[in-house]
Amino acid sequence: MSQPRPELDDATLARVQELFALVRAGDSERLARLLDMGLVPNLRDGKGDSLLMLAAYHGHADAVRLLLQHGADAELANDRGQTPLGAAAFKGDLAIARALLEGGADVDGHPKGGRTALMLAAMFDRVEIIDLLLAHGARADRVGADGATALDLARGMDAQRAVARLSA
Repeated sequence: MSQPRPELDDATLARVQELFALVRAGDSERLARLLDMGLVPNLRDGKGDSLLMLAAYHGHADAVRLLLQHGADAELANDRGQTPLGAAAFKGDLAIARALLEGGADVDGHPKGGRTALMLAAMFDRVEIIDLLLAHGARADRVGADGATALDLARGMDAQRAVARLSA
């Protein structure tokens, strides 16, 4: 049986919102101080987005590396089943994808029914990400809940460079 969540006062809620805003803004200096003071690196917002997910999605490689160094879970998916590596693949952010892979992200990981990072990279024609993921052992033959592979998804999105790369 889960325990009830405590009520938070307005001041605490404001501080938490400020924390998530500083991560979205990429304020690594302030984030480092907070982590050094004991901030839990896997803190999540009301949508299930972890600090790492927000840093990855908003393109802040320094914050991503910092969170990983402090023990953030590279596989922690949000309420929509999205992972930080998936966010980096969707955005086409090579530096963040590299940092996440070096920090322990599963190259073929995806939540139930979700898409792998390779599938997302293929859909959005992120060839550099495709190359990185394949170099780290991503399996192009993996299928999502809909039975589609990365190549199928690239074809469906008319992502020509991805189709060419995955067909080679």
